[in-house]
Amino acid sequence: MRTLILYSSTDGHTIKICQFLQKIIERQGDEISLISVERESDIDLQDYDRVIIGASIRYGKHSPLIVDFINNNAAMLDTLPNAFFSVNLVARKPEKRAPDTNPYLKILLKQISWKPMQLAVFAGKLDYPRYKFRDRLMIRLIMWMTGGPTDRNAVVEFTDWKQVEGFGRLVSQMKQSPTAST
Repeated sequence: MRTLILYSSTDGHTIKICQFLQKIIERQGDEISLISVERESDIDLQDYDRVIIGASIRYGKHSPLIVDFINNNAAMLDTLPNAFFSVNLVARKPEKRAPDTNPYLKILLKQISWKPMQLAVFAGKLDYPRYKFRDRLMIRLIMWMTGGPTDRNAVVEFTDWKQVEGFGRLVSQMKQSPTAST
């Protein structure tokens, strides 16, 4: 199967998760295209048998490019085995790591007409030294308000890689429906 992993990443951690998923799916013998929505605007979903979309959160929102891509391609997405995952720091709390409890994913699902077949929420990475000055201040404030790490030198990866692996195995088993048309 030809699988598209389309992503939007703010600081690079979503790319790392996508590369991890890519390795899992490639074990099934599938061909993977790993594409950034920020770098590629002309994606033909008819070239793929399965689509996985991943996006990070910054200041409470998914990338507008991801939202636009989904809304512009919802009909085609619905014809393919598909999945979506969100990467955010609020998911560092186990009670916010499920699709039905993560506030950012719930907001996104109200903004789009597409209903992904599989959903996941992964905790991201906090990397204060890498952030620009303004982002570092804002994220530290958000972390202070939500009880997270505020040390300006902190680098904390909250991602549960076993959760990512389980999602990867799940989506790698999704096959094209014989009744779906492309």
